[in-house]
Amino acid sequence: MRIAILGGGVVGITAAYELQKDGHDVVVIDKNDSVGTETSWGNAGLIAPGHSFTWSSPAAPMIMLKSLFMADQSIRFRPTANPAQYVYALQFLAQCTAARSARNTARKYALASYSQKVMHETIKTTGVEFDRIDRGILYFYRNADKFRAGAEHMKIMRDLGHTVDVLDRDRVLELEPALESVAGEIAGGVYCPSDESGSCFKFTTNLAAHVARNGGEIRTGETIRAIEASGDEVTGVTTDKGTVKADVYVMALGCQSPILSRGLGETLRVYPIKGYSLTIPVGNNPQPPTVGSVDEENLVAISRFGENVRVTATAEIAGYDTGHSPADFDFMASVAKELYPQGADHDRPQMWAGLRPMTPTNLPIIGRRRHRNLYYDTGHGHIGWTMSHGSARILADVIAGLPPAIALGEINDN
Repeated sequence: MRIAILGGGVVGITAAYELQKDGHDVVVIDKNDSVGTETSWGNAGLIAPGHSFTWSSPAAPMIMLKSLFMADQSIRFRPTANPAQYVYALQFLAQCTAARSARNTARKYALASYSQKVMHETIKTTGVEFDRIDRGILYFYRNADKFRAGAEHMKIMRDLGHTVDVLDRDRVLELEPALESVAGEIAGGVYCPSDESGSCFKFTTNLAAHVARNGGEIRTGETIRAIEASGDEVTGVTTDKGTVKADVYVMALGCQSPILSRGLGETLRVYPIKGYSLTIPVGNNPQPPTVGSVDEENLVAISRFGENVRVTATAEIAGYDTGHSPADFDFMASVAKELYPQGADHDRPQMWAGLRPMTPTNLPIIGRRRHRNLYYDTGHGHIGWTMSHGSARILADVIAGLPPAIALGEINDN
C-alpha cells in the first residue's frame, strides 16, 4: 500500500521506517526544510525508560498552583485566553490520583522498554549513527533526605523490571568524574545502566535518509492545509503544493495534530507543553559530561552528543508560543556551568524553546478512530524519542492486521 505519513519528526520517521520495512510505499510530508527540526531537534537527547514516571502525579496539582506565584517549579501553568488550555488542565489534573498515576506509569514504562528493544533492532539493521552513548543515565541528588526519597521512589521502576542501582557519592564520581567540581555537594545517585543518550536530530535525519535510499519519498518544505474526507474515508491531503493521495494516512504531527483533526470532527486530547534547551559546544574543554544525567533537585537534564552538550529544563502549560528570551535560560545555564565548569564553552550557548505534544495520561494516541484509513501516532510528550520506536512498530502491526506487542487498549485512554 501507499502510506502517507504526516509529520517528519522522530515519530513520523520511525513510523515511515517500520511501514517501509513491512513492504509499504511511504511518503513523508513535513512543513520544515528538513526533517527533525522541531521538538526532535531540541529535546534532552535521552532514551530513558527509567524516566517513565508520569507528570500527571499526585504532586502535580500543588506544583502547578505554586507556579502561579513561584518561577522555580518543574511544571508551570501560565494562564492564557485560550479555553483549550483550561480544558486540558482539568483533564491532566483528573489523572493525578495515586491509582491513575501508578497505572499510567506502568503502561508508559511497558511502551518505553519495548520501544528501546525495537530501537536496538533498528540500529542493528540500518547502522544509523546518532552520537550514541550507551553508558546509562545518572539521576543524582544533593540532599541526603531527597536522595533517600528518590531511591525509594525509583523502586517503582525496579518493580516494573528496570535495572536500577543506588550509588553513594564515591560511586557517582567514579561513574562521572566530570562532576568532581561539585563532589562535596552530592549525596548520592540512582543509576539506570540500560538507559542511553544521543542526538535525536541526527537519528531522525539519518533514518530518514535510509528510508529515502530504499525508495521512500521525503517531501519537506510542504505545509499541510487540510485533510479531505468522504464519509469514513480520507480521500487526500491538501498541501500548499497540491494534493497527496494514498491508501492509508498516518497523523504524526505532534502539537499540530489536534488542529488538523478538528477539521475532521475529531477531538484529540493533545496539548503543547513548552520546554527549553541549551546546546553548548564542548570546544577544547577537558571535562565534558560522559554520561547522561539529571540534577534531580534542580530538575535539569544534561547529555553529551558529539561535540555538544545539551541542557534541558522546565515544562510550561502555556499554549503554542515558542518565544523566549535569554533570561529564560539563566538558571539552567548556571546549573550546567556549576556542574561542568570545564565541560563546555558556556559563553557560546544556542538557545531553543519548543513544544512537547502531551496527553493527560502522558501516553500517546495510536491507531484508528472514525476514519477507516487514517491512523494516529501522536501525543508522545516528554519522552517522545524513547517511545517512538515501539509506537511505530505497534502502528505497523495494527495496519497489517497483526496483534501488536502491546494491545492498543493498554495505551489509548486519550
